[in-house]
Amino acid sequence: MTKKQRANEIIKRLEEEYPLAGCSLDYDEAWKLLVSVRLAAQCTDARVNIVVKDLYEKYPSLEALAEADVSDIEEIVRPCGLGASKARDIHKCMNVLVAQYGGKVPDDFDALLGLPGVGRKSANLIMGDVFGKPAIVTDTHCIRLTNRMGLVDGVKEPKKVEMELWKIIPGEKGSDFCHRLVYHGREICTARRAYCERCCVRDVCRQKI
Repeated sequence: MTKKQRANEIIKRLEEEYPLAGCSLDYDEAWKLLVSVRLAAQCTDARVNIVVKDLYEKYPSLEALAEADVSDIEEIVRPCGLGASKARDIHKCMNVLVAQYGGKVPDDFDALLGLPGVGRKSANLIMGDVFGKPAIVTDTHCIRLTNRMGLVDGVKEPKKVEMELWKIIPGEKGSDFCHRLVYHGREICTARRAYCERCCVRDVCRQKI
């Protein structure tokens, strides 16, 4: 079985196992997902979803957040950890969106990468979830599971994993595939232990072949 064949079969199985899988960060506007994904670094999505409620209650628009005092943002987002750097990045990012993009989040990958605090993982998440474009989000679950499954070979650097997956994952499937890896990584193929006996891809996973 080639990597591409294995990838297609795993995609199919995960679609059946997690048909409603999606982004676990709550948002209703593109700029809010940008804020949340920055806050999610070294923090759980569940905590981020709680913290942003207070943030948006005080600053309900992108423009309001751009005009806010960085120290006020930091005070609100501190429970997510790394409050100073996250607040600074969020403030700068909102200001760039106002100044350069008319308060809109660009649907161009390179433009997203040019925003303060936005890396490849964040840019791919925006491209896939907000704009419905091909995207591969290489978070910790994606990196761990694709290595275990045999879709990549001992590659741990996020960008390298992304580049390897682009070769075998259909572009239109990438975003949903990565969301399903998160669900699978939390429930079955965890960092501490892989519960192979309950795994829907166990017979095509490199760990069990």
